[in-house]
Amino acid sequence: MRILHTSDWHLGRSFHRADLLGHQAAFVDHLVGVVEEEAVDLVVVAGDVYDRALPPVDAVRLADEAIARLAASRARVVVTSGNHDSARRLGFGARVMDAAGVHVRTDPTQVGVPVLVPDGDGEVAVYGIPYLDPDAVREPWALPARSHEAALGEAMRRVRADLAGRPGTRSVVLAHAFVAGAQPSESERDISVGGVQRVPVPVLDGVDYVAMGHLHASHVLTDRLRYSGSPLAYSFSEAGREKGSWLVDLAADGAVSASFLPTPVPRALARLRGTLEELLSDPSLAVHESAWVEATLTDPERQRGAMERLRRRFPHALVLTHEPAGGVAPAAPHRPVAGRSPHDVTLDFVRHVRGSDALADEAALLASACEACTGDADATREVAAG
Repeated sequence: MRILHTSDWHLGRSFHRADLLGHQAAFVDHLVGVVEEEAVDLVVVAGDVYDRALPPVDAVRLADEAIARLAASRARVVVTSGNHDSARRLGFGARVMDAAGVHVRTDPTQVGVPVLVPDGDGEVAVYGIPYLDPDAVREPWALPARSHEAALGEAMRRVRADLAGRPGTRSVVLAHAFVAGAQPSESERDISVGGVQRVPVPVLDGVDYVAMGHLHASHVLTDRLRYSGSPLAYSFSEAGREKGSWLVDLAADGAVSASFLPTPVPRALARLRGTLEELLSDPSLAVHESAWVEATLTDPERQRGAMERLRRRFPHALVLTHEPAGGVAPAAPHRPVAGRSPHDVTLDFVRHVRGSDALADEAALLASACEACTGDADATREVAAG
């Protein structure tokens, strides 16, 4: 059986306020194309279809289109909910969709009930384990501890109990959790409970293939346990990482072989560092002019209009930070506020943040603001005297 393992679509997510829906639609086109080109029998989506529990209308429309196109394809589809999804909303109509070959599994009570997918070598039992909030399942499942390990351990116990009654049946599990040994990105939501979120690898033993979701980078923890990662980058910490899905072949004896299929990159990410003049003039940076850019300026002082100037060369610059070369200058000695005008205090603040004095027009504007807030004309005396 040929399986396409994907996860963490996060439909509806933006990237530092840049709309990603067009890029996510391009991924759906790619996914459907792979199903036909690679003769995929089963598509598994291991959680976080949406970016939030109440997704925007356009994201729902794209999810509807993706599911409809996959339902019309040659493949069966199993989808589970992640920690970003609303299990009830994603699971709406699940029993009706079963008839179309799209199996949405969001109910923890059904983790031991597989979707049976036949091929020329028999059946494969596919168990969809949605994201399990330890607080939600601890009491009904009588868990011994409040942890992700306990919750997922009980779910896997139910999976193994069902498999014990299906001798010789190959098995696939979808799960959404943080398995020890993998490395997170900046773009995942923290799911720790009491500071503990990692699940040991052996908790997921006993099945032929485990399709993991939640972490946004692809990982191979064992030959049988992998993360696909998100199809798009959702933070600058993912710059340079290849995004994609796993194409998994499950042999008649349960042996697994897999290859990573990169997804299209509609816009690359770039993390640039240097003085503003260096970033604007360095010819080697031309390759990044169409990328989303995170720039760190190392000028000794903050540059006026830095983002506007940067965007003349890098129109998709999104993040700008300032880290002076050699480190931040020592803070100015503390000056008491008592007995000093509000205008003096604001000028000190500008000097502290920027490392240089306010320009004359800036000082005048601050004086006007202080006067408007305090009704004190004395706030402008320094400017007038100057």
